[in-house]
Amino acid sequence: MTEVRPTAAAPASLWERDEEVAAIAQAVDTLCADRSSSGSLLVCRGEAGRGKTALLAETRRIAEARGCTVWSPRGGETLRSVPFNVVRQLLQPALVSMLPEEARDYLGDWYDIAGPALGIAEPGDRQADPQGVCDGLVAAVSRLARREWPLVLLVDDVHWADQETLRWLAALAQRLDEIPVLLVIARRPDDVAGDGARHLQEAEAAGRPFAPLSALTPEATAGLTRATVGAHADGAFCREVWAVTDGNPYDTVELLAKVRDSEMEPVEARAAELRALNRSARGGGVVARLEQLGMDATRFAWAVAVLGTGVTVDMVARMATLDHDAAVRCAELLAADRILTAPGPDAGRPAGDDLEFVHPLIASAVYESIPGALRTAMHGIAAQLVTDFGLGAAAASRHLLEVHPEDDQDVVRQLREAAREHLAVGAPDAARRCLERALEEPPLPETHAQVLYELGCATLLTAPATTIGHLRTALSMPGLDGDERVDAVFRLSQALLHNDQMEEAVRTVEAEAARNPDPSARLRLQAVQYMWEGIHAGETASPGRSARLAELAATCTGRNNAERALLILRGFDAMTHGENAEEVVELCDRALVNGRLAPGLGWTDTEWGLELPMMLASAYAYCDRLDRAETLFTEALRAYETAGWSGGHLALAHAYVGLGHRRRGRLREAEESLRASLRIAERVGRGLPLYWSAICNLIDTLLARGHVEEARSLADRYGFAPPYPSTIVLPDPRTVRGRLLLATGRTKEGVNELEAAEKAAAARGRHNPVVVPWATDLARALAAEDPGRAAHLASDARRQAERFGTDTAIGEALRCAAALETGPRAVRLAAQAVTYLEASPCQYEHAAARVEYGIAARSKAELDRGLALARSCGSDGLVAKAREALANLAD
Repeated sequence: MTEVRPTAAAPASLWERDEEVAAIAQAVDTLCADRSSSGSLLVCRGEAGRGKTALLAETRRIAEARGCTVWSPRGGETLRSVPFNVVRQLLQPALVSMLPEEARDYLGDWYDIAGPALGIAEPGDRQADPQGVCDGLVAAVSRLARREWPLVLLVDDVHWADQETLRWLAALAQRLDEIPVLLVIARRPDDVAGDGARHLQEAEAAGRPFAPLSALTPEATAGLTRATVGAHADGAFCREVWAVTDGNPYDTVELLAKVRDSEMEPVEARAAELRALNRSARGGGVVARLEQLGMDATRFAWAVAVLGTGVTVDMVARMATLDHDAAVRCAELLAADRILTAPGPDAGRPAGDDLEFVHPLIASAVYESIPGALRTAMHGIAAQLVTDFGLGAAAASRHLLEVHPEDDQDVVRQLREAAREHLAVGAPDAARRCLERALEEPPLPETHAQVLYELGCATLLTAPATTIGHLRTALSMPGLDGDERVDAVFRLSQALLHNDQMEEAVRTVEAEAARNPDPSARLRLQAVQYMWEGIHAGETASPGRSARLAELAATCTGRNNAERALLILRGFDAMTHGENAEEVVELCDRALVNGRLAPGLGWTDTEWGLELPMMLASAYAYCDRLDRAETLFTEALRAYETAGWSGGHLALAHAYVGLGHRRRGRLREAEESLRASLRIAERVGRGLPLYWSAICNLIDTLLARGHVEEARSLADRYGFAPPYPSTIVLPDPRTVRGRLLLATGRTKEGVNELEAAEKAAAARGRHNPVVVPWATDLARALAAEDPGRAAHLASDARRQAERFGTDTAIGEALRCAAALETGPRAVRLAAQAVTYLEASPCQYEHAAARVEYGIAARSKAELDRGLALARSCGSDGLVAKAREALANLAD
């Protein structure tokens, strides 16, 4: 606060807000100065009635005076359960004003992803990814900001915004550097909890918060009183106005309006009447004012309070059982008494037919004044009304959540349908609320298990521990049979996996497979069991697992997806165990249909999940079939981007695209993809397997590039250290960490880590020297201290490489052997390594072999070739090594 009086053009409610108004004006000027300017966020905080809404109205006035487009949604106390409510208010009008094809062209690929959440497109058949929808909404703002520039977004009562909007708000705030928009939000303090509070904190951290709005001083209250009711208002009267309202700007403005309307003389003798007059302006006084307007007006206001959003006179008339003319009269009476308003430009809102309360305090007072039993009944009526108006089950569900359980199966049906609609637009939390309420109704015994199953599917990614309980209960009840039961068991095993209960996931599927009499269902369950065992990174492998899997896969021809899954699993298992690569590829090829993933086994198909295609592509990648692997990795990335799956699935896709680049020797491209993966993985949550895939591959790539200090810093920052995840990570994190420790001079720790990798690989039977290359790294580390053991390790690595049979594996083993030798034998082994790695698709390894051969043979020609390859790969470390060797030759 800097001045007692506001500017001449400002409304009364802006007294002592000059500092905030100046900051707003500066932000608007900055936005308008340059179309390419970055955006900004202003945060207005204060208790109820402190003038937040007035500041937003002033922002609108300033912005419109400068030619800005202004959009202004608002949160609602009773609307927090409505997903995308606030962001839909914000963006839907602009998009609906376009022709459908124009909107589709304008939003491009984001139309089908974000359109359903905004109510401008029909949802697809599958569950939408919440993160993808959020990203789509941010993209929509980005495109609209350039179309409507200069664009100002005002979000009032953001503390009452739905969780989906708050998530979008946090994401938008992080992108404001690249989006030319001014965003101003107003909120009360300490009125948000849970994930919503976290999202709001993330948004505010990217903005500029004003100091919390304070109450008016006695001097400002006196000035405002005299400006409103006359300069003759005496000091005692003004002091009583301040005492009655506690300096609350909204209460002060409302009280002075009452003083003016009642023609009260503003003198000390009348000051005692102010308290009674103030009570009539809000809270219980609003209820008394309603009663004075008559029962029809009261019922009308109650109906508006219950309906909450998208309220028209016709809807309220139906709800309050009034004819149209009577409803119009009620609206006019309530507007005249400053209770309701039809939104328009003068109210600081876009023009339209919707009704709303003048202030949230009045809305809350009216809603709370409705007798409890009647309010519950009115929500039931509102649910039917919303349905009759064709607004859908999701819109009706907000009201159904408020009615008492009455064993009404139609309510169960509507809530299940609403949950499906919520999932289709990317609102799993809203779906969860609907299904939890449906269980309270309760459903009939024959459908109870199905509702639990649907609830488990809805919470799978957001609350795996809760999902486990729902699905276990569902499976213990009658009602889940055939494919639905098998799918429930699969979902339960997925939830156990996400909850880091890998062994329990395997036991669950194994037990169901043993008791299921259907051969096709049993085959699918067996495939799932082997899949979880295949990605398990535990201390020991199930005895005889690989042999049983090989025996089962030998009977498979690939005639259905269960058989194809088993072929993929057998190929991946054989690859990790270091069996012949040609046989691995033959198994993987048999799992394809015309060289492509079979329908139902694709990247976005939910029946099997993403693990199978990832295993297939990884097997190709480590068998030197990088063309096939990279095709699959690229398909994954494209599929997830097209479907709007921009959470964990997209993070893994970027990680595996990076793995493909790393194997190919395109280290710069690998680093770029892996950093993109890590950014998304950070957003999803640290500690998950996808997070380990990103960080492990990125550190491996940085080491290959010679950026050792950067790799060390990254490892420290992201906790790249034991304990390791219970699922397999490629490449092996113990080996990568051991290599990092050796590169940073922590030799003893590096040796210990590589020996731990040796034990873990032996326990699981994973002897592929390319997937888990601990032996070659350990041999080099021990060369000086224990040359006998180093030679033994190198010999064993070569034997395993020849068993696997790829050029990369054999070439890498020969590189290690050469590093342990001197003289002509070292030259001969290095030359052999070059021969194999030149035929390999892995160009970084080829470059390293060329440089090492050039050093051993003291060959400038080989060093020059190695230098060129190192530059092409993007390995600064190899470039420096080759240059140093060339310099030594020149000397």
